[in-house]
Amino acid sequence: MERNDNNLKAWLYLLPAILFLGVFMVYPLIDVFIYSFEEGYNSASQTFFGVGLYNYAYVLHDPYFLQALKNTFILVIITVPVSTALALLISVGLNSISTLKNLFQTVYFLPYVTNTLAVGLVFMILFKPTAYSDGLVNQLIKAFGGAPVDFIEGPYWAKMFVLCFYTVWAVMPFKVLILTSALASVNPDYYNAAKVDGTSPFRIFRKITLPMISPMIFYLVITGFIGAFKAYSDAVALFGTNLNAAEMNTIVGYVYDMLYGDSGGYPSFASAAAIILFAIVLTITCINLSVSKKHVHY
Repeated sequence: MERNDNNLKAWLYLLPAILFLGVFMVYPLIDVFIYSFEEGYNSASQTFFGVGLYNYAYVLHDPYFLQALKNTFILVIITVPVSTALALLISVGLNSISTLKNLFQTVYFLPYVTNTLAVGLVFMILFKPTAYSDGLVNQLIKAFGGAPVDFIEGPYWAKMFVLCFYTVWAVMPFKVLILTSALASVNPDYYNAAKVDGTSPFRIFRKITLPMISPMIFYLVITGFIGAFKAYSDAVALFGTNLNAAEMNTIVGYVYDMLYGDSGGYPSFASAAAIILFAIVLTITCINLSVSKKHVHY
Protein backbone atom coordinates (compact mmCIF):
# COMPACT_ATOMS: atom_id res chain seq x y z
CA MET A 1 0.00 0.00 0.00
CA GLU A 2 2.84 2.34 0.92
CA ARG A 3 4.60 1.55 -2.36
CA ASN A 4 1.49 2.54 -4.36
CA ASP A 5 1.28 5.81 -2.41
CA ASN A 6 4.92 6.56 -3.26
CA ASN A 7 4.30 5.84 -6.95
CA LEU A 8 1.28 8.14 -6.91
CA LYS A 9 3.32 10.93 -5.29
CA ALA A 10 6.08 10.46 -7.87
CA TRP A 11 3.62 10.79 -10.76
CA LEU A 12 2.07 13.88 -9.14
CA TYR A 13 5.51 15.47 -8.91
CA LEU A 14 6.16 14.64 -12.55
CA LEU A 15 2.74 15.82 -13.74
CA PRO A 16 3.64 19.52 -14.33
CA ALA A 17 6.69 18.55 -16.42
CA ILE A 18 4.71 15.93 -18.34
CA LEU A 19 1.93 18.43 -19.09
CA PHE A 20 4.46 21.06 -20.18
CA LEU A 21 6.30 18.64 -22.50
CA GLY A 22 3.02 17.31 -23.86
CA VAL A 23 1.57 20.73 -24.68
CA PHE A 24 4.68 22.43 -26.01
CA MET A 25 6.67 19.53 -27.52
CA VAL A 26 4.70 16.34 -28.16
CA TYR A 27 1.49 17.95 -29.44
CA PRO A 28 3.25 20.39 -31.83
CA LEU A 29 5.36 17.53 -33.23
CA ILE A 30 2.25 15.41 -33.87
CA ASP A 31 0.47 18.43 -35.36
CA VAL A 32 3.37 19.18 -37.74
CA PHE A 33 3.50 15.52 -38.75
CA ILE A 34 -0.22 15.63 -39.65
CA TYR A 35 0.14 18.92 -41.55
CA SER A 36 2.98 17.46 -43.61
CA PHE A 37 0.57 14.99 -45.22
CA GLU A 38 -2.30 17.42 -45.81
CA GLU A 39 -2.12 18.60 -49.42
CA GLY A 40 -3.14 22.18 -50.18
CA TYR A 41 -3.72 23.07 -46.53
CA ASN A 42 -5.14 26.58 -46.03
CA SER A 43 -4.41 28.03 -42.60
CA ALA A 44 -7.18 30.64 -42.89
CA SER A 45 -10.01 28.23 -43.66
CA GLN A 46 -8.38 25.20 -41.97
CA THR A 47 -9.13 23.08 -45.05
CA PHE A 48 -7.15 20.84 -47.40
CA PHE A 49 -8.02 18.90 -50.54
CA GLY A 50 -6.14 15.66 -50.06
CA VAL A 51 -3.78 13.49 -48.02
CA GLY A 52 -0.56 12.05 -49.39
CA LEU A 53 3.16 12.50 -49.97
CA TYR A 54 2.92 15.45 -52.39
CA ASN A 55 4.33 17.92 -49.85
CA TYR A 56 7.44 15.78 -49.36
CA ALA A 57 7.85 15.33 -53.12
CA TYR A 58 7.56 19.08 -53.68
CA VAL A 59 10.07 19.95 -50.96
CA LEU A 60 12.61 17.34 -52.08
CA HIS A 61 12.45 18.69 -55.64
CA ASP A 62 12.47 22.37 -54.66
CA PRO A 63 15.82 23.94 -55.74
CA TYR A 64 15.68 26.31 -52.75
CA PHE A 65 15.36 23.39 -50.32
CA LEU A 66 18.15 21.44 -52.02
CA GLN A 67 20.38 24.52 -51.76
CA ALA A 68 19.46 24.90 -48.08
CA LEU A 69 20.16 21.20 -47.51
CA LYS A 70 23.57 21.51 -49.15
CA ASN A 71 24.46 24.61 -47.12
CA THR A 72 23.37 23.00 -43.86
CA PHE A 73 25.37 19.82 -44.43
CA ILE A 74 28.50 21.78 -45.36
CA LEU A 75 28.06 23.87 -42.24
CA VAL A 76 27.64 20.77 -40.06
CA ILE A 77 30.52 18.80 -41.56
CA ILE A 78 32.98 21.70 -41.22
CA THR A 79 32.01 23.57 -38.07
CA VAL A 80 31.29 20.72 -35.62
CA PRO A 81 34.68 18.94 -35.81
CA VAL A 82 36.67 22.17 -36.25
CA SER A 83 35.05 23.98 -33.32
CA THR A 84 35.31 20.91 -31.05
CA ALA A 85 38.98 20.32 -31.90
CA LEU A 86 39.90 23.99 -31.43
CA ALA A 87 37.97 24.15 -28.15
CA LEU A 88 39.82 21.06 -26.92
CA LEU A 89 43.23 22.56 -27.79
CA ILE A 90 42.35 25.87 -26.12
CA SER A 91 41.00 24.10 -23.04
CA VAL A 92 44.14 22.01 -22.68
CA GLY A 93 46.21 25.18 -22.99
CA LEU A 94 44.12 27.01 -20.39
CA ASN A 95 44.28 24.03 -18.04
CA SER A 96 48.09 24.00 -18.20
CA ILE A 97 48.50 27.59 -16.98
CA SER A 98 47.78 29.06 -13.58
CA THR A 99 48.49 32.78 -14.04
CA LEU A 100 45.44 34.76 -15.23
CA LYS A 101 43.60 31.51 -16.00
CA ASN A 102 40.21 32.88 -14.95
CA LEU A 103 40.75 36.02 -17.03
CA PHE A 104 41.48 34.00 -20.16
CA GLN A 105 38.39 31.84 -19.53
CA THR A 106 36.26 35.00 -19.30
CA VAL A 107 37.71 36.42 -22.50
CA TYR A 108 37.06 33.21 -24.42
CA PHE A 109 33.47 33.08 -23.13
CA LEU A 110 32.57 36.68 -24.14
CA PRO A 111 31.47 35.81 -27.73
CA TYR A 112 28.85 33.41 -26.33
CA VAL A 113 27.01 36.20 -24.48
CA THR A 114 27.30 38.76 -27.29
CA ASN A 115 24.25 39.50 -29.44
CA THR A 116 24.25 37.47 -32.66
CA LEU A 117 23.20 40.33 -34.93
CA ALA A 118 25.80 42.66 -33.42
CA VAL A 119 28.52 40.09 -34.07
CA GLY A 120 27.21 39.63 -37.61
CA LEU A 121 27.55 43.37 -38.26
CA VAL A 122 31.15 43.28 -37.03
CA PHE A 123 31.91 40.38 -39.37
CA MET A 124 30.34 42.30 -42.25
CA ILE A 125 32.66 45.23 -41.52
CA LEU A 126 35.62 42.85 -41.47
CA PHE A 127 34.79 41.00 -44.68
CA LYS A 128 32.58 43.24 -46.87
CA PRO A 129 34.15 45.77 -49.30
CA THR A 130 32.65 49.27 -49.14
CA ALA A 131 33.01 52.48 -51.10
CA TYR A 132 35.69 53.59 -48.66
CA SER A 133 37.52 50.36 -47.89
CA ASP A 134 37.91 46.77 -49.05
CA GLY A 135 37.48 45.58 -45.46
CA LEU A 136 40.11 44.60 -42.94
CA VAL A 137 40.43 41.01 -44.19
CA ASN A 138 40.92 42.15 -47.78
CA GLN A 139 43.52 44.64 -46.62
CA LEU A 140 45.48 41.73 -45.16
CA ILE A 141 45.01 39.70 -48.36
CA LYS A 142 46.33 42.58 -50.47
CA ALA A 143 49.27 43.01 -48.08
CA PHE A 144 50.33 39.47 -48.97
CA GLY A 145 49.89 40.10 -52.70
CA GLY A 146 46.40 38.60 -53.16
CA ALA A 147 43.34 40.02 -54.89
CA PRO A 148 40.44 41.31 -52.73
CA VAL A 149 37.36 39.11 -52.43
CA ASP A 150 33.78 40.11 -51.61
CA PHE A 151 33.05 37.59 -48.85
CA ILE A 152 29.46 38.81 -48.31
CA GLU A 153 28.10 39.27 -51.85
CA GLY A 154 30.77 37.49 -53.86
CA PRO A 155 31.38 33.84 -54.85
CA TYR A 156 29.66 30.99 -53.06
CA TRP A 157 32.84 29.55 -51.53
CA ALA A 158 33.72 32.92 -49.99
CA LYS A 159 30.29 33.32 -48.40
CA MET A 160 30.36 29.77 -47.06
CA PHE A 161 33.83 30.40 -45.61
CA VAL A 162 32.55 33.44 -43.72
CA LEU A 163 29.48 31.57 -42.44
CA CYS A 164 31.60 28.63 -41.23
CA PHE A 165 34.18 30.96 -39.67
CA TYR A 166 31.44 32.93 -37.91
CA THR A 167 29.73 29.77 -36.64
CA VAL A 168 32.95 28.29 -35.27
CA TRP A 169 33.76 31.59 -33.55
CA ALA A 170 30.26 31.80 -32.04
CA VAL A 171 29.95 28.23 -30.69
CA MET A 172 33.52 27.66 -29.52
CA PRO A 173 33.27 29.63 -26.21
CA PHE A 174 30.62 27.31 -24.79
CA LYS A 175 32.69 24.28 -25.75
CA VAL A 176 35.79 25.80 -24.16
CA LEU A 177 33.85 26.35 -20.91
CA ILE A 178 32.55 22.77 -20.82
CA LEU A 179 35.88 21.16 -21.70
CA THR A 180 37.83 23.33 -19.25
CA SER A 181 35.50 22.19 -16.48
CA ALA A 182 35.87 18.57 -17.60
CA LEU A 183 39.67 18.79 -17.59
CA ALA A 184 39.63 20.33 -14.11
CA SER A 185 37.63 17.35 -12.81
CA VAL A 186 40.19 14.74 -13.92
CA ASN A 187 41.91 13.13 -10.93
CA PRO A 188 45.54 14.41 -10.87
CA ASP A 189 46.71 11.09 -9.42
CA TYR A 190 46.46 9.59 -12.92
CA TYR A 191 48.82 12.24 -14.29
CA ASN A 192 51.25 11.86 -11.40
CA ALA A 193 51.40 8.09 -11.84
CA ALA A 194 51.99 8.47 -15.58
CA LYS A 195 54.81 10.98 -15.02
CA VAL A 196 56.49 8.63 -12.56
CA ASP A 197 56.48 5.96 -15.29
CA GLY A 198 58.05 8.43 -17.72
CA THR A 199 55.03 8.60 -20.03
CA SER A 200 55.24 11.25 -22.77
CA PRO A 201 52.80 14.21 -22.66
CA PHE A 202 51.16 13.13 -25.93
CA ARG A 203 50.58 9.60 -24.62
CA ILE A 204 49.17 11.02 -21.37
CA PHE A 205 46.77 13.15 -23.40
CA ARG A 206 45.72 10.22 -25.60
CA LYS A 207 45.48 7.51 -22.92
CA ILE A 208 44.30 9.49 -19.88
CA THR A 209 42.88 12.91 -20.78
CA LEU A 210 40.78 11.97 -23.81
CA PRO A 211 39.17 8.85 -22.21
CA MET A 212 38.40 10.75 -18.99
CA ILE A 213 36.67 13.66 -20.75
CA SER A 214 35.16 11.60 -23.59
CA PRO A 215 31.59 11.90 -22.18
CA MET A 216 31.83 15.70 -22.40
CA ILE A 217 33.33 15.56 -25.89
CA PHE A 218 30.49 13.29 -26.97
CA TYR A 219 27.95 15.67 -25.42
CA LEU A 220 29.46 18.60 -27.32
CA VAL A 221 29.49 16.66 -30.59
CA ILE A 222 25.82 15.69 -30.23
CA THR A 223 24.68 19.19 -29.28
CA GLY A 224 26.97 20.64 -31.95
CA PHE A 225 25.33 18.57 -34.67
CA ILE A 226 21.86 19.52 -33.49
CA GLY A 227 22.77 23.20 -33.20
CA ALA A 228 24.41 23.32 -36.64
CA PHE A 229 21.39 21.68 -38.27
CA LYS A 230 19.21 24.38 -36.68
CA ALA A 231 21.42 27.25 -37.90
CA TYR A 232 19.56 30.27 -39.23
CA SER A 233 20.23 33.46 -37.26
CA ASP A 234 23.94 33.35 -38.12
CA ALA A 235 23.19 33.42 -41.85
CA VAL A 236 20.66 36.25 -41.41
CA ALA A 237 23.17 38.29 -39.42
CA LEU A 238 25.71 38.01 -42.25
CA PHE A 239 23.66 37.97 -45.46
CA GLY A 240 20.31 39.56 -44.58
CA THR A 241 16.82 38.09 -44.65
CA ASN A 242 16.75 37.20 -48.37
CA LEU A 243 18.92 34.11 -48.00
CA ASN A 244 17.54 32.41 -51.10
CA ALA A 245 18.86 35.22 -53.30
CA ALA A 246 22.24 34.97 -51.57
CA GLU A 247 22.22 31.15 -51.98
CA MET A 248 22.97 30.90 -48.25
CA ASN A 249 19.68 29.65 -46.83
CA THR A 250 19.51 26.80 -44.32
CA ILE A 251 16.82 24.19 -43.67
CA VAL A 252 15.42 26.15 -40.74
CA GLY A 253 15.48 29.30 -42.90
CA TYR A 254 13.59 27.43 -45.61
CA VAL A 255 10.93 26.38 -43.08
CA TYR A 256 10.61 29.99 -41.89
CA ASP A 257 10.32 31.30 -45.46
CA MET A 258 7.58 28.81 -46.24
CA LEU A 259 5.64 30.02 -43.22
CA TYR A 260 6.31 33.76 -43.07
CA GLY A 261 8.69 34.84 -45.86
CA ASP A 262 7.99 36.38 -49.26
CA SER A 263 7.02 32.94 -50.56
CA GLY A 264 5.14 32.19 -47.33
CA GLY A 265 1.70 30.84 -46.68
CA TYR A 266 2.55 27.16 -47.23
CA PRO A 267 2.42 25.48 -43.80
CA SER A 268 2.17 22.01 -45.35
CA PHE A 269 5.45 22.46 -47.23
CA ALA A 270 7.05 23.96 -44.12
CA SER A 271 5.85 20.99 -42.05
CA ALA A 272 7.25 18.50 -44.55
CA ALA A 273 10.62 20.26 -44.50
CA ALA A 274 10.56 20.31 -40.68
CA ILE A 275 9.85 16.56 -40.53
CA ILE A 276 12.71 15.90 -42.98
CA LEU A 277 15.01 17.93 -40.74
CA PHE A 278 13.77 15.99 -37.72
CA ALA A 279 14.48 12.69 -39.47
CA ILE A 280 18.00 13.82 -40.43
CA VAL A 281 18.85 14.97 -36.90
CA LEU A 282 17.38 11.80 -35.39
CA THR A 283 19.42 9.61 -37.75
CA ILE A 284 22.67 11.49 -37.05
CA THR A 285 22.01 11.30 -33.30
CA CYS A 286 21.37 7.55 -33.43
CA ILE A 287 24.62 7.04 -35.38
CA ASN A 288 26.52 9.09 -32.79
CA LEU A 289 24.96 7.10 -29.95
CA SER A 290 26.00 3.87 -31.64
CA VAL A 291 29.57 5.10 -32.12
CA SER A 292 29.76 6.37 -28.55
CA LYS A 293 29.29 2.88 -27.12
CA LYS A 294 32.79 1.97 -28.34
CA HIS A 295 34.65 5.23 -27.79
CA VAL A 296 33.05 6.91 -24.77
CA HIS A 297 34.18 5.85 -21.28
CA TYR A 298 31.77 6.56 -18.43
